[in-house]
Amino acid sequence: MADRAVEQVRALLLSRSETGLKKYGCTTDRTDLNLADWLRHALEEALDLAVYLQRALHEVEREMDDEK
Repeated sequence: MADRAVEQVRALLLSRSETGLKKYGCTTDRTDLNLADWLRHALEEALDLAVYLQRALHEVEREMDDEK
């Protein structure tokens, strides 16, 4: 029996890959980026994630304060 969360992540990865292919017309197999470019892209994505996490945490904390 497969882990449900793992299967959900697999489905999300496949969907994200298909979306990226439609949007950018290529996959991560592309060769026009060097390692610094890939790292820059990854850093930008990580920074976006930090912003989303901070926003979500703020909302959770606000809801917890409202319940007091």
